[in-house]
Amino acid sequence: MNRFCVLTRVLALILSGSLRAGEAKPSALSEGTDPLTPDWRLEGTAAWPARDSQAEWVFQEKLWIGGGWFQSYEAPPRDVWASGDGKDWRLMVERAPWKHSDLPMNLVFEDRMWIMGGWFNGRLPGHSAGRQVWSSADGVEWREVTDSAAWSARLAAAAVVHRGKMWLLGGTMNYYFGDATDLKNDVWSSADGRNWKEETASAAWTPRAYHQAVTLHGRILLFGGGNYLPVAEARNDVWSSADGIGWTCETQSAPWPPRLWFSAAVYRGRVWVLGGWSKETDNLDDVWHSADGREWQRLQTPTRWKARHEHSVFVFQDKLWVAGGHARPLSGEVWSLSLPPDWKP
Repeated sequence: MNRFCVLTRVLALILSGSLRAGEAKPSALSEGTDPLTPDWRLEGTAAWPARDSQAEWVFQEKLWIGGGWFQSYEAPPRDVWASGDGKDWRLMVERAPWKHSDLPMNLVFEDRMWIMGGWFNGRLPGHSAGRQVWSSADGVEWREVTDSAAWSARLAAAAVVHRGKMWLLGGTMNYYFGDATDLKNDVWSSADGRNWKEETASAAWTPRAYHQAVTLHGRILLFGGGNYLPVAEARNDVWSSADGIGWTCETQSAPWPPRLWFSAAVYRGRVWVLGGWSKETDNLDDVWHSADGREWQRLQTPTRWKARHEHSVFVFQDKLWVAGGHARPLSGEVWSLSLPPDWKP
């Protein structure tokens, strides 16, 4: 429906008395009025307790989340939930055997769900970063592949599947109590989760955590992130590599504001950056996409979820999904975005 038709319909409703003062008015950009305009849809609030920093997977035709963060003075949750439609969620595991579930690294690889590293116990005594690697074929029974991976204990690294292997990139060895010396820019790969090879001890990009990486067109793209404590520093540079060793800077400054704790995915052949946080901007609600990591466009939609950080992002049923995150307060909302079949940026 074009904008003229929508305005005509609104006027007719007002004149007929069908639309009363104070009621929501149809918008030319709202869902159902223009099928060619993408928009976010609130699918509902999940049954799991609101949280951020959780692991997420798309596995066996379901959305999954596990663990996360409730507050700094509490051990992180270890529950696992799954949903086939983003609306109805089922508790699969109340207390998984892994414990470093705040800001872990997670993947789907070789028909298994993987969770590794992460942080335990917030600011409480006994806090630690993990170097364990766990996997599951059903999301219920979890097996410890190794309790001491070759890489140093860490959290908030980036993890991707590339060239038939799992890759771990950067991260930090300490959350609340470290400094810039805890940041890493090493790159590791593994075909089985037990045996890890250090591809490079010092990649060309600056050591960082709270960043993201994806694989696109045969290359790893790594972008954003930085450090949180004791000094909050955020970046918006983008790097790419075919082998994890040699890196090319695609841009030192993408048009999206520098950020930590954001989410990313590959959808419709493009990399997407969603939300996040920085000291300068606080929480963010913007969505950006790129076909190559160099040229970026912002997706403007009539409806947007509340600005947030450390939310989950999924690509599922040809939709982009956002779940949970810290939206002041913590959120349990689940949103979806569907692009028209012939959508072009």
